[in-house]
Amino acid sequence: MKPKGIVYLVGAGPGDAGLLTLRGAELLGRADVVVCDARVNPELLHRAPQSAEIIHEGKLAAEPAVPPAELPQLLIARARAGKTVVRLMGGDPYLFAGGGLEAEQLAEAGVPFEVVPGVSPIVAAPNHAGIPVTHRGFASQLTLVAPQPGSPSDALGIDWAQVAKTPGTKVLLLDSDSIATVADALMAHDLPSDTPVALVRWGQPGGQASAAGTLATIAGVAAKANIGPPAVAVIGEVVKLRNKLNWFERRPLFGQRIVVTRAREQAGQLTRLLQERGAEVLEIPTIKIQPPTRLQEIVDVLIELNSYDWLVFTSPNGVTTFFDYFFRHFHDMRDLGGARIAAVGPGTANKLKELHLQVDLMPEEALGVKVAAAFAKFETIENLKICLLRAEVANRELPEALEALGAIVDDIPCYQTVPESADPTGAAAGLLQNGADWIAFTSASTVQHFHARFDLPALLKKFPLLKTATIGPETSKALVALGLQPTKEARQHTIEGLVSTLSAPPKEQ
Repeated sequence: MKPKGIVYLVGAGPGDAGLLTLRGAELLGRADVVVCDARVNPELLHRAPQSAEIIHEGKLAAEPAVPPAELPQLLIARARAGKTVVRLMGGDPYLFAGGGLEAEQLAEAGVPFEVVPGVSPIVAAPNHAGIPVTHRGFASQLTLVAPQPGSPSDALGIDWAQVAKTPGTKVLLLDSDSIATVADALMAHDLPSDTPVALVRWGQPGGQASAAGTLATIAGVAAKANIGPPAVAVIGEVVKLRNKLNWFERRPLFGQRIVVTRAREQAGQLTRLLQERGAEVLEIPTIKIQPPTRLQEIVDVLIELNSYDWLVFTSPNGVTTFFDYFFRHFHDMRDLGGARIAAVGPGTANKLKELHLQVDLMPEEALGVKVAAAFAKFETIENLKICLLRAEVANRELPEALEALGAIVDDIPCYQTVPESADPTGAAAGLLQNGADWIAFTSASTVQHFHARFDLPALLKKFPLLKTATIGPETSKALVALGLQPTKEARQHTIEGLVSTLSAPPKEQ
């Protein structure tokens, strides 16, 4: 029996990926086809299955792209082929958007569809600028307006006399170039020239900007602040609350574009912490984790676990991949044997603690000599058997330092890092075109693979204001090997420490 397709018209919100609804996220996770417009945050595409067909509406950097006029027929064709189609639309599908027209055409074609509301920029953009569109002390009535740029320039298709005399807040979704026409029209219909006005740019992450003035001054203020389209204008007394309530633009990393280079499946925590502090994040994974080429070595280790005195983990990746293999062979953590456990770095220690494993030794710094010194201080390791569980390609400093103390070291690869070159969201293309403020490196391999893909010295020369931050000294060494010095190195060698270092004001660096 042929599967029955369906189209979901999903509001993707105003550009902040965190404002996608739970229903929208659930539908994206099982989509066969995703069709998105230019105002959809490309980060949302990570929620779609890797097998999903991704189609962009209009002229975008990503391919394929379809003209808006052809889009309804494409939705109909994919649904009739039995596909689950998610049509991602910026904001809300039915609020000053084309969702109503597309739903009509789907209904006329007999194609099943569902409309999932989204957060509109009409509400979100003022919120992010510190402006509540209604307030018990200022306005209990709200007027929403969407002027049409194609209409006569003196009217923009709106009855301005009616808008001017309507009490409460007025919110207009417009091309920011039209604000002068709007202001003149309202003042011509007796709205006082000193009425407060704010103009807020919205759209993709990092595009947030706002400026405030009055009807008489807003056009000049907007031009000076370079508030480009698309924009929301807020007119009314509620604008006076902007300075008091502007939480969004006061976050420590607001306005900073930061490149995250971690493997895609591990980038979530770093991305989240940066975004919570106001940063625009470009996720450009340069590595992906794969099984080691020498699998037999990990098999041999699992057979001989009871012979080791110490198990040493140097990264969270090593913990995750080793125990993936461990639990394929064993069903009881007691099969780990009596070996003590050492962790290089608090991030690795925390990963072990998630498995309810006690960390017996952790050096203060993630350096080979420091690890060896910590062992020497803890106990003599002469003739002790140590299993070092880490990446397939790694610095030889640590095993050599342990062997110099008389230990018998098995250097066992649990995983390998390989280059990641896919760019499904267009983040890599965006970096090459527009640059960024920071590149955050979380391991030596991210530095090496990023350099192989982008030529890091050349990129820094192209964008002189671009800076680098590393999670710790081992990662910094990889930059030094390229003739570069990190702008910042995290004091605490964890994801949280890296974010804290990036967030610190200049005087604390």
